[in-house]
Amino acid sequence: MAAIPAAIFAQTPDNYTLKTKIGANITTPARAYLIHTTAGKNVIDSTNIVNGEFSFHGNVAEPTAGIIVIDAKGVGLRNMDRSADALNLYLEKGAISVSSTDSVAKATITGSKTNDDNVKLREALKPVIAQAKAIMDEAKGASDALKIDPTFQNGVQQKYKVVQFQQENIIKKFIQDNPDSFISLAALGSISGPTGDLAEEEKYYNLLSPAVKQTESAKAFLTSLNALKLTAVGSMAPEFTQADTSGAPVKLSSFRGKYVLVDFWASWCMPCRQENPNVVRAYNKYKGKNFTILGVSLDRPDGKAQWLKAIKDDGLTWNQVSDLKYWNNEVASLYRISSIPQNFLIDPTGKIIAKNLRGVDLEVKLAEIFKM
Repeated sequence: MAAIPAAIFAQTPDNYTLKTKIGANITTPARAYLIHTTAGKNVIDSTNIVNGEFSFHGNVAEPTAGIIVIDAKGVGLRNMDRSADALNLYLEKGAISVSSTDSVAKATITGSKTNDDNVKLREALKPVIAQAKAIMDEAKGASDALKIDPTFQNGVQQKYKVVQFQQENIIKKFIQDNPDSFISLAALGSISGPTGDLAEEEKYYNLLSPAVKQTESAKAFLTSLNALKLTAVGSMAPEFTQADTSGAPVKLSSFRGKYVLVDFWASWCMPCRQENPNVVRAYNKYKGKNFTILGVSLDRPDGKAQWLKAIKDDGLTWNQVSDLKYWNNEVASLYRISSIPQNFLIDPTGKIIAKNLRGVDLEVKLAEIFKM
């Protein structure tokens, strides 16, 4: 939740040099890998480690997120796991130094403003990251009964929401204080909140300095932001048609005149299945009040049986559609769905009036609409 998306930049290349010294006496056959993305292509470079030292050099157009991975035994990158000694950093023009008396994961990075800014933001986020971890540990450590208990799950969601808003406020302040930082651009995608408030992203994008806005990444971000406005609150919901469980086509516009919740989920998605009791409760309470639900499943091509079983097991008695194309589901692509569960509440005129209403939030919104 507290992860900050890595920015990828592409303009006129500038030279960088990355020199690393690790205090531990690591030598051949140990190798160091540098992994990053440039101009949309993955780049993997490697070199020998001699007496704990190694270096990389190359060209990056603008600050580019990368990772150094230490292969201490020379087993090869493909044979390493997540426990490998690694360091996330930014590559940018100039001489960057990485030093540590222990492991590269604990290294200090100097000579790079972007890395300095990244450390500054990470330090500011440490308290909320710790809170998020505590909530996650609580959820993981719960009994099997609690894990499927709607009240417990709603409580966990509300705690996450509080922490998420704290995180967003920290990032917003960082952007305000550092408008000329590439880290501000990289962090922009984390401030739209659980309801996908694109106006907030646009507001803070406009705070960025002209130099940052001129980067290819900033231009790409703005293009993506404008595309997302097609499904923003206040926009007319894009029309679609997809087959139901019996293969009959169902059009979104056929629900015109009702409030309809377009609910993206899948049988294999555990958070979706945990959320389903909340959706069932809301449906049963308001289905007689000009409200219905249209489920859109991202189940796999071979997953129809699992999809149908989940519908039955979870008591989802409303309309369900899917093209069984997994993440390539055409409706999910149209609505730019990158994670589930997600939903869109559409009013009788076809306008999106709310997004991502989970837990008690869905009932609160429906109670507001139907005055109950």
